[in-house]
Amino acid sequence: MLSYIGRSSQLAPTLKGSAQAVASGLRNTVVPGAFEEAAVVVQPLPLLLTTTAMAKRCPTGPIKAKAGIAASSQVRYAHTDIQVPDFGAYRRDDVKDSRSKAGESASSRRSFTYMLVGGGTVGGIYSAKSVVTQFVSTMSATADVLALAKIEIKLDDIPEGKSVTFKWRGKPLFVRHRTDEEIETEGNVDVASLRDPEHDSIRCTDPKWLVVLGVCTHLGCVPIADAGDFGGYYCPCHGSHYDAAGRIRKGPAPLNLEVPVHIFTDDLLIVG
Repeated sequence: MLSYIGRSSQLAPTLKGSAQAVASGLRNTVVPGAFEEAAVVVQPLPLLLTTTAMAKRCPTGPIKAKAGIAASSQVRYAHTDIQVPDFGAYRRDDVKDSRSKAGESASSRRSFTYMLVGGGTVGGIYSAKSVVTQFVSTMSATADVLALAKIEIKLDDIPEGKSVTFKWRGKPLFVRHRTDEEIETEGNVDVASLRDPEHDSIRCTDPKWLVVLGVCTHLGCVPIADAGDFGGYYCPCHGSHYDAAGRIRKGPAPLNLEVPVHIFTDDLLIVG
């Protein structure tokens, strides 16, 4: 339907027209071009930051630098207002001059280096020695064991012609105060006739005293003092006879009684 309305006035005539579309099976209800086609909004793909994606963005061709009116350039300014700390107080006097050669001060610098390295080496060796000493000391005997490792015996308490038994390192220790007759008898024994040849002067550093371990060399029994066929020691377990010098004279024992390390002072015997 199309209608026109005409109006007139003194100023200017106005012509107004209106149109109305009615649905029909023969024509479109929407006039072509009445609506603009909406643009399709596509969301951009996110930037991949993987190794492959970043490698593709890297330049593959040769890089050329250009300078000119149309080319972009960069200007760096010198920041001369920055305060640089002065380390002159920590430098040697012979290297402060920038015009001097390094070879002129090499000897003094080398001496300081050698002194520093030598001092560090000595300190390291001393520290290692202390660590090793402490480690080894942990494996040594305890104080109570060391106390038993040495024994002091007063010689004045042992009368002449008697043998006294002491305990030393868990073993019996025989200390015999010999008479002049025993000293003469044992000194005149033919060493070649002994099973374990050993002279009396070698076994007794002081002829007046005999110090031996009271352990039979046959099976470790404890002999009896002042007994046996030779007036020394006798092992009743298997019949071993020792003389006054602790030498085997008869029986199954193969060796003489052991003489421990000992020293004599004015009136003391120290064993250990």
